[in-house]
Formats: sequence, C-alpha cells, structure tokens
Amino acid sequence: MATRKNGAGGSGDKGRPRMKASHEKVKAPRGVRRPPLSAVRLPARARALKKTAAPDAQPSAKNGWSIASESARETATAIAVAALDKKAVGVEVLDVAGKIDYADFLVIMTGRSDRHAQSLAQSIEDSLRSKGVRPVAIEGMSHGTWVLMDFGDVVVHVFQQEARQLYDIEGLWLDARRLPVPLSGPLE
Repeated sequence: MATRKNGAGGSGDKGRPRMKASHEKVKAPRGVRRPPLSAVRLPARARALKKTAAPDAQPSAKNGWSIASESARETATAIAVAALDKKAVGVEVLDVAGKIDYADFLVIMTGRSDRHAQSLAQSIEDSLRSKGVRPVAIEGMSHGTWVLMDFGDVVVHVFQQEARQLYDIEGLWLDARRLPVPLSGPLE
C-alpha cells in the first residue's frame, strides 16, 4: 500500500486542496500581486482601536486625558450612587481605560454581610434598569461573598471585607486614576 505525503491524492481526499503548514511560505497565484502591508486599509473598528483618545475623551485631574467614554463615566457614577444609597462601604471608581481591554471603569465596594452584598447588587441592577442599562452578566449572587456585575464598559465588584482584602483589586490598579465618588445622586 503506497501513501502520498501531505494528503495529496489519498483515498479520503477526493479533490481537496493541499493545506499549507504554518511555516510554509504562501505564494500568490500567477498574475496576482499582493499589496504591501503598509497599503492595506484596516477596517473601521480596527482603525478606531488604534486611536489614542476617544472623541469624547475627558481631561483627568491627575495625569493627562482619559479615553473612557462619557456614557461609561455616567454609568459608573450611577452605580456608585446606587451603592451609597444602600450603605455600601469603601466605594471606589477606578478609571482603567486603556489599561485593560474589557472595561473603562471598575467600581469596587464592600458589603457588611452576604445579604448586604446581594442587596447592593440587586439595588445597582434595579437602579440602572430604570435608566435603560442592563447588565451583560452577573456572577456570585447566590453566595454573596463576591458579586461580579458586567455592564459592558463598567465592571462592578461587590465584596465582603475578607474577600476584598484577599483579592486586593485596588492594589492591582494603583496606577489607575480614581474618580471622585459622588455623595448623592444628581437632582432630577
């Protein structure tokens, strides 16, 4: 029984094109010229990601400009206000735009017990739902030691004290700008 290399013409191949290995040089078909990589136009989304600042970038009091969107800033502020209304402890809003790719803001807070942490998360969800913002995902609600809420550009961590000290998320982001936490919600 004779076999051929690279699967060309084997009994199960029946006209399949030969696959190139990752280290092989790929040749363009005759008569086709490929443009140099510098001439290739990136899709609009890729061009937007290459920009250093968003069109609605905001000046930061600490150092330079923030590339976070204004809507993400408003969502983070609304989350902090909802948490403070339910007596959350140690509320911090971290501007991590440009440092991580999954969010612009992290909102971190502490609940005094598992029921308090669950109540904080539920209050945040209800408050933002009334503004038309729904979470993408919520994790840890049944245990209440660490509730993680994903609102797209804003990620919320509701900890109990021991879990907050153990994971020390604020310590991981010492270089992130802190937004001032509002004492009360906007007057409507």
